[in-house]
Amino acid sequence: MRYTLLLCVLLSASLMGSAQSFSIPVHSAYLLPEQEMVLQASNGGSQYAWTSTKTQLRFYTQLADTGTLRIRLALVPLQQPLTLQVQVGKQKTVTVRVPAKQHYVSLGKFHPDQAGFLSIQLAALGLPPKGLLVKSLELEGTAAAGMKANTKERRNAASVHLRYPLADSIRAIAFYDEVKVPKGYDPVHSYYMATGFSRGYFGIQVNSATERRVIFSIWDAGNEAVDRSKVPDSLKVHLLAKGDGVVANDFGNEGTGGHSHWVYPWQTDSTYRFLVTALPDSATATTIYTGYFYIPETQRWKLIAAFRAPKDGNRLNRLYSFSENFSGENGYLKRRAYYGNQWVQQDNGRWIELKEAIFTTDATGRAGDRTDIGAGVEGQAFYLWHGGFEPASAAQQQQFQREPSGKAPVINWFKDADSLVQAQRDYSLIAASVASGKIDTTGSVEHVYYQFLQQGTGDYVSVTDTVTVHYKGYLLSDGTIFDQTKDKPARFPLRRLIRGWQLVLPKCRVGGRIRVIIPSAMAYSIRTRSKDIPPNSVLAFDIEVVKTERGGNGE
Repeated sequence: MRYTLLLCVLLSASLMGSAQSFSIPVHSAYLLPEQEMVLQASNGGSQYAWTSTKTQLRFYTQLADTGTLRIRLALVPLQQPLTLQVQVGKQKTVTVRVPAKQHYVSLGKFHPDQAGFLSIQLAALGLPPKGLLVKSLELEGTAAAGMKANTKERRNAASVHLRYPLADSIRAIAFYDEVKVPKGYDPVHSYYMATGFSRGYFGIQVNSATERRVIFSIWDAGNEAVDRSKVPDSLKVHLLAKGDGVVANDFGNEGTGGHSHWVYPWQTDSTYRFLVTALPDSATATTIYTGYFYIPETQRWKLIAAFRAPKDGNRLNRLYSFSENFSGENGYLKRRAYYGNQWVQQDNGRWIELKEAIFTTDATGRAGDRTDIGAGVEGQAFYLWHGGFEPASAAQQQQFQREPSGKAPVINWFKDADSLVQAQRDYSLIAASVASGKIDTTGSVEHVYYQFLQQGTGDYVSVTDTVTVHYKGYLLSDGTIFDQTKDKPARFPLRRLIRGWQLVLPKCRVGGRIRVIIPSAMAYSIRTRSKDIPPNSVLAFDIEVVKTERGGNGE
């Protein structure tokens, strides 16, 4: 009976000890200054070769309670001893002698004075030539009861999102958002995405200590997740136009698609505006998505890129913003961004303000691997944060509502950031077409060229007239016809048409025919106006003036 009782006591103690111990594998630790972890595989599992005394090895855990915490380091035995310095949270640094030929080294007994996140940092006063091969950090004691930590190899902070509910009755063709990143919350490997939707995303990124980007990308159709070369052309998005200096190429490994970016040194504590538009075509089941970025220094909008997406034909839906840490080497750092003044525009031109958002997180957050996430509202803006190993401040699917601004966006399409560069391109195209005999010209008005095909005998057209015309419109670049009258002429107030028409048509008499060559700045500029007119297109029109009506609707 005495032996049975003793066995029960030992078993109970064993179970209690197991419940009060925790192991953090080295692959979830961080190097400071930031470096990638270099893992070595062995029969005994993963181990990290810590090779530089200029770096510190830091582990993070989360305590459910205070108490005693005994810490051991699991490692490949050394041939020669060395010395480590250990700091647990804000407690005083202690020095530990690591003897040779030991699989486990005690780093000491500590007494954390509060629950919550706790950092454990190791520094080495000397390391062998091949480094110290670390396997894990072992923790036990009363403070280890209920302990949590990320034990997976993915060390990135969990991504956090704001999803904007959109009523089914809203037919959105444009989505506008403003983003500001506070000073000190913009570490490398951060992406602050502003105007996301079912087919793509658009935002600003910190790529390195010396490079920042504006990024706009659209996913292909289909299910290929990695290699875009495996995607048939019929499922690929196609680039239609891009702004000056914008790089456009492919992307893969997170789905595939068309990527575009512009290197731009955006700053913290500055507000940046984003606009994405959708032009659906149900007949071909395609949608053209175009991203525009407002440059505060020049107070002009810049075209980033326009892509035609197959297997689509939809307006904008499933709208969202997010903040992402896309490389794990500095996943311990905190990121924070403000998202405000969200609006959508319907196809009738009306703007609708979005004042509600729902907080969500990625698989890392949902699994509880990282719980340092949060969201909230400050005045007219939502905010997101993640990383930093701080207590969560928002729950999955939590709803937030911000104060309305009432300030619908006003977009001046003709204040184009690339207007000077684009004008030179347009003039070069026109000059080359003239030189090759593709077109002829009689004269020009403000760089809008024209040629009389037939002189009229009636009155001259006035810019205040309503005109009845036959016309054919085509792209000067390749001759693609994008619009034309057929059996019946069309009737328009001239003042409501593009400026190129307003400048040149008054040169023509009723009954006359005229060919007009219009640079993009005098046509649709950076707008995606129709499925057949890409942004920055030079347009050509053959126009026959049938009749004019003075005043009236043309005033």
